[in-house]
Amino acid sequence: MQEYVARRLETRIREALRTFPAVGLIGARQCGKSTLARRIVDSTPGAVYLDLELDSDARKLSDAEAFFNVDPRRLICLDEIQRAPELFRVLRGTIDRRGTNGQFLILGSASPELLRQTSESLAGRLEYLELTPFVVPEVMTGRPTRGEGCG
Repeated sequence: MQEYVARRLETRIREALRTFPAVGLIGARQCGKSTLARRIVDSTPGAVYLDLELDSDARKLSDAEAFFNVDPRRLICLDEIQRAPELFRVLRGTIDRRGTNGQFLILGSASPELLRQTSESLAGRLEYLELTPFVVPEVMTGRPTRGEGCG
């Protein structure tokens, strides 16, 4: 098992989930978005993580509205959201119907297309946070813990 280096953005993501219905975590490929999201999901009771690059996870959203409504209190993490742009319309309706914060954590590249899609669909419902590659304070002062590697 590889060492996990705590990311400074983790606290901000948790705060944003308390303040907004959805949080978008964007950044370059392989900067640690999925690893950080899994850490948050694993420490959140009832939360679920779906990787939309996996057919098995994508199939769970064949009726996305029904899946999202199974437990309206749970956090749902959607990784690689840019692979399913049709979900943005369903997300908007689900967010408005639930009316609570901390419903969705969505991950994707910082592509202009993804930003346009979500800004049109989820205006006022989502806060974007950008994860950069490791910064010196994370590597030098962070206390690595046993856990999942970066990815």
